[in-house]
Amino acid sequence: MIVLWTDALLFLLFFTLLGLGIHLRGKAHLQRPLRAIAASKTAMVSLVVLVFFVAIALLDSVHFKPTEDKGHEIISLIDDWATPIRTQSEKTYSAPLAFSLYGKEMVTQNDGSVQWAYPRLMFGGRHLQDPEHQHVADVLQKSLQGLAKGATLGGLLLLAAWGFAKFKHPALLDNPTARTVCLVLFGLVTLAYALVYLSGFYHVFGTDKVGEDVFYQTIKSIRTGMVIGTLTTLIMLPMAIVFGILAGFFRGWVDDVIQYLYTTLNAIPSVLLIAASILVVQIYMANHEAAFTSVVMRSDLRLLFLCLILGVTNWTGLCRLLRAETLKLREMEYVQAAQALGVSQGTILIRHILPNVMHIVLISVVLDFSALVLAEAVLSYINIGVDPTTYSWGNMINGARLEMAREPVVWWSLSAAFVFMFALVLAANLFADVVQNAFDPRRVVRE
Repeated sequence: MIVLWTDALLFLLFFTLLGLGIHLRGKAHLQRPLRAIAASKTAMVSLVVLVFFVAIALLDSVHFKPTEDKGHEIISLIDDWATPIRTQSEKTYSAPLAFSLYGKEMVTQNDGSVQWAYPRLMFGGRHLQDPEHQHVADVLQKSLQGLAKGATLGGLLLLAAWGFAKFKHPALLDNPTARTVCLVLFGLVTLAYALVYLSGFYHVFGTDKVGEDVFYQTIKSIRTGMVIGTLTTLIMLPMAIVFGILAGFFRGWVDDVIQYLYTTLNAIPSVLLIAASILVVQIYMANHEAAFTSVVMRSDLRLLFLCLILGVTNWTGLCRLLRAETLKLREMEYVQAAQALGVSQGTILIRHILPNVMHIVLISVVLDFSALVLAEAVLSYINIGVDPTTYSWGNMINGARLEMAREPVVWWSLSAAFVFMFALVLAANLFADVVQNAFDPRRVVRE
């Protein structure tokens, strides 16, 4: 098993959040907002979609070397599962669910004659004996078979969930939100299984310029988006929380130094800072080639440094919010009373200030996640994002620029990246909106 830096950090963050959730589950002051989130259909449906993406990202973060000798190749569990579509590349572009290339070429017929036609794909639709007449019916048949098998699997999961709820939480059986979540989960499992089943016979989302399966690229890009969104947040949070609370609580020269720090940092164009950092990483790897024998390790280091520099350039906004909130909290009666009773400043910061700014931290984290996923796409579009060998929606969109100028237009790479990125960002934004309303202290007063 091979543990990359981003793998270790991603799993560390996952288990930390899981442990934190277990620890805070019984806290009385969190029961009202958590109940509000659980009662919201929008929030729970969005959470199901987010968990679906997280599960794929975690599976793609378990790396190992194959048992057969293939040099320095490092693959993940997703790569191992997708070996057929990962290794079965075509010559060049092919449309979704097609059996021939997208452009015409000179094709040698069985009788030796040469004809200007669409060549057959080597893998997509190769099971068809007469593709011209069998193609449409076969796609419909395979789609229905995939949906039927996916529905069977989804039904088994729903049956298991029903049995668990019946014996452990009977009230969930009459909960409309729980029923909606089950229906969405059933739909996701059915659709996902149908796509996976179809990918065994066709290139579901077509192929790119070098004949690589776009469906495989899209699935692999999920991990990159999740790493950018989560690890960058993990890097920026400590700086934002510590500096923001210290600046607001101590004021004076401490406040002046911290304000000078983030004002100076904001004055530096972030794009230039990111480009300079990526260049430093590339030079370092070029001078230490022996330490980076695998393409996966080189691209992982660049991804890690991109998260670091994004975290360094994005903590200032949250720091300002926390500073302003701390300035207000330090004047509250309970903080003044604690100071009058001789409570140490460290205790006041940990027990009185920090818990009362966590709602701002939580809301900002979920909102910033969406912005960071979109930032990766923008940075990759201008070639200062993740490594070109790394699968990401940004690289897919960047590669689709020239494809959109072709005649006929190659639209599926851009569309696949857009749909998956849109689903992740939309789910995160909808969930963040409900979280913001649930943890807003002013709503408690109005209610």
